[in-house]
Amino acid sequence: MPKPMLPQTEAPSWWSLSPDDLMRAARAKPEGLTTADADRIRSQVGANVLNEHRRDTALSMLLKQFTDPLVLILLFAAVVSAVVHEWTGTIIVMAIITASALLSFSQEYAASNAVETLRKQVTLKATVLRDGQPASIAAEAIVPGDIVLLSAGSLVPADGVVLEAKDFFVNQAVLTGETYPVEKAPGAVAAQATLNERHNMVFMGTNVRSGTARVLVVTTGTSTAFGQIADRLTLRPPETEFERGIRRFGYLLTRIMMALVAAIFVINALLEKPVVDSLLFAIALAVGLTPELLPAIISISLSRGAQRMARENVIVRRLNAIENLGSVDVLCTDKTGTITQGVVRLDGALDTQGQPSAHIARWAYLNALYQTGIANPLDEAVLAMDKPDIQGFAKADEIPFDFQRKRLSIVVDDQGGARLMISKGALANILAVCTDVLANGERVPLDDDRRADIDRRFSEWSGQGYRVLGVAVGQVPEKAVYSAREDEQGLALAGFLLFFDPPKEDVAQTIQSLAQLGVTVKIITGDNRLVARHVAGLVGLPKDSVLPADAIRDMQDEALWHMAEKTAIFAEVDPNQKERIILALKKTGHVVAYMGDGINDAPALHAADVGISVESAVDAAREAADFVLLKRDLSVLLSAIKQGRTTFSNTLKYIYTTTGANFGNMLSMAGASLFLPFLPLLAKQILLNNFLSDLPAIGIPSDNVDPEDVARPRKWDTGGIRNFMLLFGLVSSVFDYATFGLLLFIARATEAQFQTGWFVESLLSELVVALVVRTRRRFYQSKPGKALWAITLAVSLAALVIPYLPLGDVLGFVPLPLWLLAALIGVTALYVVATEAAKGYFFSRLTRRG
Repeated sequence: MPKPMLPQTEAPSWWSLSPDDLMRAARAKPEGLTTADADRIRSQVGANVLNEHRRDTALSMLLKQFTDPLVLILLFAAVVSAVVHEWTGTIIVMAIITASALLSFSQEYAASNAVETLRKQVTLKATVLRDGQPASIAAEAIVPGDIVLLSAGSLVPADGVVLEAKDFFVNQAVLTGETYPVEKAPGAVAAQATLNERHNMVFMGTNVRSGTARVLVVTTGTSTAFGQIADRLTLRPPETEFERGIRRFGYLLTRIMMALVAAIFVINALLEKPVVDSLLFAIALAVGLTPELLPAIISISLSRGAQRMARENVIVRRLNAIENLGSVDVLCTDKTGTITQGVVRLDGALDTQGQPSAHIARWAYLNALYQTGIANPLDEAVLAMDKPDIQGFAKADEIPFDFQRKRLSIVVDDQGGARLMISKGALANILAVCTDVLANGERVPLDDDRRADIDRRFSEWSGQGYRVLGVAVGQVPEKAVYSAREDEQGLALAGFLLFFDPPKEDVAQTIQSLAQLGVTVKIITGDNRLVARHVAGLVGLPKDSVLPADAIRDMQDEALWHMAEKTAIFAEVDPNQKERIILALKKTGHVVAYMGDGINDAPALHAADVGISVESAVDAAREAADFVLLKRDLSVLLSAIKQGRTTFSNTLKYIYTTTGANFGNMLSMAGASLFLPFLPLLAKQILLNNFLSDLPAIGIPSDNVDPEDVARPRKWDTGGIRNFMLLFGLVSSVFDYATFGLLLFIARATEAQFQTGWFVESLLSELVVALVVRTRRRFYQSKPGKALWAITLAVSLAALVIPYLPLGDVLGFVPLPLWLLAALIGVTALYVVATEAAKGYFFSRLTRRG
């Protein structure tokens, strides 16, 4: 049994060790660890995770409910009550604090568990040697001593030393800031080498751009270079538009609360009302103004949105991005597999005269068979054809595909013992390494006439929707290792491969449906402009609106901002250009989603407001995405956008229903306290009112949403919320003062009767107005969700019966005459009518939205 590895804190300078010393120090074996060894090492060094990804425990989540500033204000109020021996008030305030905290905790904890379950479906995996065989395991299960197999598109799961490599380039900008990928190769370097100089090491969090490698893991988790600086990195994603809106809304309420508390306390104290009661009253008003369940409502709305999306085959990786998805008005996507079926078929293996050729088929088959880099549908299509005779051929070496060369070369020993290089790739890139053409089995020079003939055939086939690759061959000298720089030259163009990937049957309808939702689809593809134009025409996109890579390359940023908005198809683009296009669209005010699955899509996924990938994507793309589609289909995304808008709409409902009514009630109480010889409501009554009026909010995340609310992209509007609060607050205050008049001048109410009557009316008005302002339609034309309706009905009944229960006496309530109760219900009904009229005015005149 191997001895345990050195503790990671005592690790030597791994990069400076010779291969033998390295394996000895790491107590590793070329065939990798056994499962038993890996389990034992993991128990010693821990899981391969960073601290910041740990989930909150149930206890920490519960305690966090009591650290909210509003809860702290209430706790202060309870302490003040206890100091002056107002034990009833203290108990009631503490009961309300506890009930609110438990309510928020239960909802958030359930939401957290649901989201965590969904996220586990798209955990990062890596290929390691276990028990002598390649095995795909969760990245967090990797331990020091593991042998990891990396290829283009892989995220590096831990720090390791390169044992073997082939044209292996890694993007490590996250650690070093280097713009371009750097080559990694075996070989010790000085112990004093800096991070940039350790060309034999790969680091957690970086990603492989091209090539393959076998790597020995030496450090994991927080002991990695990434883990040691993670606390200093800006790991938090950029603030979304919705998060920014919530923050500004919080600032608005804070300013109002501070002014309200100070003014009411001072004025009531000057009027020689009890100081303690005045302070508690002012604090209760401030708390009553605040939608304290907003964090819980947002969490519940987002988690339920994530669960609904999961049922539509969309996994949410970043919860807050759901709101942004609802605001998307431009969707940029690759063509293959999204617009097209993604099931590529090889329609022809042709020679340079355009005739079917068994030689081209065999060379293409060998190239696809022996390549070990990025799996791709083109190679799968080649291998799916009838297998040609390849007996007697043996692989000698490989120069993997990368996105700069856009070629893949295989070196084989042929049946006659000659060594042959077979290169396959984008036709222009193949021609770049060719000096000759094979014509009737003979090498002839690649002159201008033959190049013009090749260009003519390429344009003709591309215009028919074929993706055309070139195949080139050439004899090469025998040696151990071949490289692109030295050996991919002097080849002869042998022929062409014609691939066809037809559009999906329903994609044109889906694009039209997205347009009806206010989302414009743009294709960003590496394919040539002729193929892209052909496909665009088939799916209903403007096929003449094409911007090729060479035009983008020559454009200044300002010119690209102008062109990007008018362009439907961006063709022949490279990864950096994809990112420029996304940033240009964002610069012109669009909320942009980008959908991609390749290593070359990672920069664009990061740049977009919403990054979308698929389950089969390379690690780097999947980890950069906010959403992962389990089914690669635009129609799935159509449903996800609707869910995002539903979530956004339901969150705004809570803000609208609470701020409007709460602001009006608190304003009315503040005014009434100036001329009444007593407080219009006791602090405990205000807090109970606020608690009960918030209960129906539990049903808002599952509330029904009108079709027009998801018909167009929606953005956060703090100014609109402020205007809503002022308008509906004033309407509410008018009926509050009508209630005051009813109680004081008609009913001749005592202090307790006044407080009871206004408690009933203010609570009923808050409950019913929620059913009115939850929709832009007439309230009776939009059916509320079952939970919202049931809870609203239950709390309304509670408001009517509490004064008649023994609990009412403890709270300072008294039974009301039935005629007065009926009159209060009548005032509430008139308030509903007035609110309906104000709603029509607000949405038609103030917001100018449909």
